[in-house]
Amino acid sequence: MSDVVFECVIPYIHDSRDRQSVSLVCRRWYELDAQTRKHVTIALCYSSTPEQLWRRVPVSGIVEVKRETTRRHAVHFRRMIVTDDDLEVLARARGHVLQVLKLDKCSGFSTDGLLHISRSCRNLKTLFLEESQVTEKDGEWLHELALNNTMLETLNFYMTDLSQVNFKDLELIATKCKSLVSVKIGDCEILDLVGFFRAAVSLQEFGGGCFNDQAGGYGDVAYPPRLCRLGLNYMSSSEMPIVFPFASRLKKLDLLYALLDTEDHCLLLQRCPNLEVLETRTVIGDRGLEVLANSCKKIKRLRVERGADEQEMEYEEGVVSQRGLTAIAKGCLLLEYIAVYVSDITNAALESMGLHLTNLSDFRLVLLDGEDVITDLPLDKGVRSLLSGCRKLKRFALYLRPGGLTDEGLTYIGQYSQHVRWMLLGYVGESDKGLLGFSKGCPSLQKLEVRGCCFSEHALANAVLELKSLRYLWVQGYRGSQNGCDFLAMARPFWNIEIIPSRRVNCGEDKVVDHPAHVLAYYSFAGSRTDCPPSVIPFREIYKRKINGRR
Repeated sequence: MSDVVFECVIPYIHDSRDRQSVSLVCRRWYELDAQTRKHVTIALCYSSTPEQLWRRVPVSGIVEVKRETTRRHAVHFRRMIVTDDDLEVLARARGHVLQVLKLDKCSGFSTDGLLHISRSCRNLKTLFLEESQVTEKDGEWLHELALNNTMLETLNFYMTDLSQVNFKDLELIATKCKSLVSVKIGDCEILDLVGFFRAAVSLQEFGGGCFNDQAGGYGDVAYPPRLCRLGLNYMSSSEMPIVFPFASRLKKLDLLYALLDTEDHCLLLQRCPNLEVLETRTVIGDRGLEVLANSCKKIKRLRVERGADEQEMEYEEGVVSQRGLTAIAKGCLLLEYIAVYVSDITNAALESMGLHLTNLSDFRLVLLDGEDVITDLPLDKGVRSLLSGCRKLKRFALYLRPGGLTDEGLTYIGQYSQHVRWMLLGYVGESDKGLLGFSKGCPSLQKLEVRGCCFSEHALANAVLELKSLRYLWVQGYRGSQNGCDFLAMARPFWNIEIIPSRRVNCGEDKVVDHPAHVLAYYSFAGSRTDCPPSVIPFREIYKRKINGRR
């Protein structure tokens, strides 16, 4: 293929893995990839420096903010420390072209930083702050956003501490921004949002708000006509009827913070035949999952989080087990993602999921420790059936308890996880033999997290060498050697190893908690970290190497 032809082809190659392969063919293709890149993602902020990324992708629109770089039109930071000064620099340098700003689970900034963004970024289409730790000084940032912006499509400050929000500003945003389709806010009284709902004619998603009116005067609340994705905070059974008139068009329901019991879940889900995404707590119970399986055949994503123990105990039916999962397996054949906390699980339930849920690409299961007796352990056969049947799996998490999976079962995970790229394992296997069998498989595994680990340093080091695609390893509670030298076996260029030794932490009231040792290892073109917190001991004494500047 000539360079002329390939120059016409490469702009249409968007998958990051395809791009990575292309850039390794020859120097010219490497340069063409750099010149035509539209998105740059740094999965681990210590894996590269801004200077190195600038050399790799020399685009004039790239801007540096706190060890991260990004295209000029969109900035997405996740779990990063971002300061008000960073936001001011970004607003001043790229405010006129910035369209997307996502500060996802970030910290270090305040509403003063958001004020810079609101005043300068008048073409902003997305402002996303969900679960970020924002220091609130006032609500002026939202008022300025309402005054200056007419382009906004997505506004999200859900699960933050931002409470000084004037509902009139939200109403003004809805009035001026005709393309506003998604808004997720904090605890604003729903009755104060009647005007906002009336003005937001294009709104398709709403999350947040709260129901505090003791008189129950919510009969006049009318949600926008296109609304199909809804999050209900602090809604009880008495307010639930306001959702019934449009429940049939709902595609997403977030009930994680709703005050609904098992029966309420059943009543609501029966009215949602077009539901595709459900997020809730274990209070839904097996009966609620059975209703979901019978009524919501289009469901693609299901997340069942663990609720507060005292709340779950209040509802006797609020238990999720093999009964509910078997119903889901047989009734929700389009399911692509499931994350669930269960009180009990059997091999048969896992086998049923492997047989029916062939579209599953992301599976996550946590076995709760509240029950003394589990019906069917170990889960070796069930895990094998699940993985051999769900061949599209790319993400896999299995958090059990001691005895939940033998060495043979752990070997099955490696053998049948051909396409899995991310994996979290908790309390699996019995000995180093199981880890060795596991490491013979998993050809695509890039990121591995292990908790409740029973393996030795030597076995972990050998497993890393066997897992050819591995880029990141985090292990909690391994069997350490006397001086940590067994990790020497996995030392190699650009591979950083850090150890957090076991320690005892005083939690107050004469309560001391033992924290097991951790090890973190990852590839980094930036060389060894130099800014580790005092509790982290870098493994520089064993292996230390700096990048030499070549590709």
